[in-house]
Amino acid sequence: MQAATKTDRAHLARAIELARNGIGRANPNPVVGAVVAIDGTVLGEGWHDELGGPHAEVNAIGACGGRDLAAATLYVSLEPCCHHGATPPCTDAILAAGIRRVVVASDDPTEKASGRGLGILRDEGVEIVLADGELAHSARLLNQAFRKHARTGRPWILFKSAMTLDGKVATRDGDSKWISGVESRELAHHWRASVDAVAIGIGTALTDDPQLTARVEHVHRQPRRVVFDSLARLPVSSQLVCLTADVPLIVVVSRAAARSETDALEAAGAEVLVATGENEPARVRAALDQLGSRGIASILLEGGPHLAGAFLDAGEIDEVRLFLAPMLLGGRSARDPLEGEGVERIAEAISALTLDCEPVGEDLLISARLREW
Repeated sequence: MQAATKTDRAHLARAIELARNGIGRANPNPVVGAVVAIDGTVLGEGWHDELGGPHAEVNAIGACGGRDLAAATLYVSLEPCCHHGATPPCTDAILAAGIRRVVVASDDPTEKASGRGLGILRDEGVEIVLADGELAHSARLLNQAFRKHARTGRPWILFKSAMTLDGKVATRDGDSKWISGVESRELAHHWRASVDAVAIGIGTALTDDPQLTARVEHVHRQPRRVVFDSLARLPVSSQLVCLTADVPLIVVVSRAAARSETDALEAAGAEVLVATGENEPARVRAALDQLGSRGIASILLEGGPHLAGAFLDAGEIDEVRLFLAPMLLGGRSARDPLEGEGVERIAEAISALTLDCEPVGEDLLISARLREW
């Protein structure tokens, strides 16, 4: 198979850059960018801008203005689809445009794709070039939520927390407002806008009475709110419940929840899911299976420490972003970011695959990927 040229790699890098425009807009579908070019001349660009809307390849071909594309190459960050969904197959659009060469950055791991689109194009005489190395890796990283959901049926989990220099997220009385600075909190709202759902535990819901909405400009779609509340203690008077007419709310309970309480939540507009399992990590996995079946491919986990520990014990945290604030709390009873059972020995600790640090206002943002899909 022919290797990607220097020109190919430059156009493919641009396609990956364009794909970022779909973050928070196309999900739970993947973000995809595409470029149509002849040698160094770009004829058209596009990206998957909206769930249910035209895909990147179609938009890029359309941007060419009807030009003859027989000598052109299509560069796309994800292999083209070949199935009928909300839109027709991109393979049909590529063939109809007369494009005879396609360069792809990453695979599509879903059963309905997984190389089938490329096989169709090859059968029609289209030359296929698959990228490797850093470009392929960058393209895969853009769609971690899509890739995990496709392979496991469960959402990709981003755990976010703010802690002090001594690793505390709240005082012994539960006060945590505000550990992180204004800039950090604004960035976290952008993260909310980029995911399918935001999740907290009942302790955080009762203490903070949050809305869990993304309160920044240009939010395409509010994330669904998820509360892990084993006994259905969430008050129907809470902001979370009162906003259900505008933003969906899902309450995850256990079998121990009283029927009267779950009925009241449902009557107020919340969806109630019953998670079964012999312990909290098992119930987390069961809940994620149900959330994934509802099209939730990405979740921003905002705590508290008890729920975050259960997610960690379940092996379901994929990325961590911690705001480190320039303050100290002290106190043996002050809260840590992660509770749960944890590990017994250092050798069993979960090691980060990558670690990045950057200043955000007065805070330091520490980001770590624990798994890649």
